[in-house]
Amino acid sequence: MNRNKLLLSISLMILGTAAACNLPTRSGKAPGGSQQTAVTVSMEDLVKTAQAEDTSVSSQPSGEDKGDEELMISRDHNASQQEVQSDPTEIPTATPDPNRKPPELPAAFQTDLLNRLDTPHEYEEDVCKVIKNRWGAGKAAPGTVVMVVMYHGIAKGATEVQQDNAVTADKHNQFMRNLHDQGFTVINTEQFIAFMENNDWIPERSALIIVDDRHTEENYITHFKEYYDNWGWPVVNGWISAASTTQALWDENAHAEEIGLVDHQAHGVVHNENMSDASTDEFLIGELKGSVDAIQEHFHKTPHAIIWPGGGFGKRPIEIAKEYGYKVGFTTHPRGPVMYNWVPLCDVNDATRPYYAVDGNQDPLFVIPRYWSPDASEHVDTVRQIGKAAKEYYESIRGTELEYYDIVCKPVMGEL
Repeated sequence: MNRNKLLLSISLMILGTAAACNLPTRSGKAPGGSQQTAVTVSMEDLVKTAQAEDTSVSSQPSGEDKGDEELMISRDHNASQQEVQSDPTEIPTATPDPNRKPPELPAAFQTDLLNRLDTPHEYEEDVCKVIKNRWGAGKAAPGTVVMVVMYHGIAKGATEVQQDNAVTADKHNQFMRNLHDQGFTVINTEQFIAFMENNDWIPERSALIIVDDRHTEENYITHFKEYYDNWGWPVVNGWISAASTTQALWDENAHAEEIGLVDHQAHGVVHNENMSDASTDEFLIGELKGSVDAIQEHFHKTPHAIIWPGGGFGKRPIEIAKEYGYKVGFTTHPRGPVMYNWVPLCDVNDATRPYYAVDGNQDPLFVIPRYWSPDASEHVDTVRQIGKAAKEYYESIRGTELEYYDIVCKPVMGEL
């Protein structure tokens, strides 16, 4: 072996001996004199033996032999190297830089295009999650907006409205064309939920069209299949799981579900009695669990949206809905569009709109507002403008949010 390998071998053997006994200190003293002598003799013997076996190392005169002090320095140096190399994979735990003060985060996006009493409400408390969802790869672009629209029915005639809150076929077709012309895409419930919960990607201008109550498959074919065939636009149905539903109606709606034209979600069982905090547990469970059971049986899926019958809601209905797997709920309040972590709600009673219940004290995901179909076309451009303004606002605060994330969030949540 060469000289370096020799010294390393000697050092390692000395270290092995050190694990079993007390080696001398730099002063040459040790707790036990006999131990010191034994170690010194053993070391000298090892050196002599190694030199005799290694022809590449020339013998030195005794006066040039290394002294105890130099050998101790060599041992300390090698022990230090071994200690550094003992765990090469160990990585220090990341902690926020105490010398960097995180910036103050800007307020939520505001707009004067809504009623002054309808203000944005956030539902995600984890700021780091919000920032990561907003700017992370594969997420929806900042300012992505969804226009949720409520249909109660479409009149068979082109101009005559045959029931309350229905829309004429002409107005319906005009609305669909307006959506398309202004760059909107219609999505389904699962896309909407993934967007609202995690800002998963959807088109920057999206719409969710919900038709309340039971309808025949012919109704959907007449009014919506053209847009499904041409643009891939589905329609959501708030399905009433009434006991009086005929098997034929179940079957044809199951077919509409199977081909992707209709996305059935829950709209109660009894339906004509609103759910509220005054409702009994038995009634609420019957409406919410009853809808889940019926839709699972006939449509082979689990509904994740409750379209509140009559628009009624309350804290207890929302709590029970969550217990049975619902993730979002829709009212009949046309307050505005929604974005990720941004739902316009009202915190006070509004005398000018007495039929709209206060919803600002509820979980925003379960009181999502819907525009009404009779005047939906009038709001398409407003929704587009809100999305555009929101995009500009979020781009303007991007640097601040990313700096905050880098200081506060990255050590825990990793890179964006």
